[in-house]
Amino acid sequence: MSQTVDRALSILPLLAEGPADLGQVADRLGVHKSTALRLLRTLHEHGLVHRQSDQRYRLGARLFALAQQAVESLDVREIAHPHLVALNEKCGHTVHLAVHEENEVLYIDKVESRYPVRMYSRIGKPVAITVAAVAKLLLADLPEPERRALAAKLDYPRYTARSTPDATAFLAELAKVREQGWATDLGGHEESINCVGAPVRGVDGRVVAAMSVSAPNVVVTADELLALLPLVRRTADAISREYSGQTPAQETA
Repeated sequence: MSQTVDRALSILPLLAEGPADLGQVADRLGVHKSTALRLLRTLHEHGLVHRQSDQRYRLGARLFALAQQAVESLDVREIAHPHLVALNEKCGHTVHLAVHEENEVLYIDKVESRYPVRMYSRIGKPVAITVAAVAKLLLADLPEPERRALAAKLDYPRYTARSTPDATAFLAELAKVREQGWATDLGGHEESINCVGAPVRGVDGRVVAAMSVSAPNVVVTADELLALLPLVRRTADAISREYSGQTPAQETA
């Protein structure tokens, strides 16, 4: 039974490359055509494979519907949390996870610093959208027309002397973040707090969440925090791979 299931599932990656006829499927599986036909018929009955008028087979619509349902049911917070905890254990600083929803960027997870000086951020609370590293990462991934429209309607509070002053500066910062693949907030919201972040991407490469490490400068300097960037990016990449459902073989491909 397990061999039959394995063979049936092996057909799907083949058809993902493009339509294939019965002979091609049999050759790829290393089985007789009658065995390949039986497997294809079973997959066809479940809507996972479709037989075209030219007698070639392609992936079925049911497979795409299942894939979409699986993506929609993924909980990025649940997947990310163990990684955030591991990062916190390594560096000791506050770790956040945020998403972009309904024109706000919200914290959806937080692992507290082990140091006495703590941040006042809360899960479910919107971030300072024009300065926060996680906000820059999420908004930088928007299509350019959306970025420009959003930048034009935002207010630009001067939290500190380092706050983003206007839409032009904000768009320039988002372009920089989009190009380099990471973001910072070095005293833009609070003079004494620095932050470095990286994006979490879905299977299509789009940013689905953003994570960051934050610390007050009485604990570490901005340069010391920036030195953690490789670790932060590796953590974000690990979350992205798990969220996208990549296998170990795919990670090293």
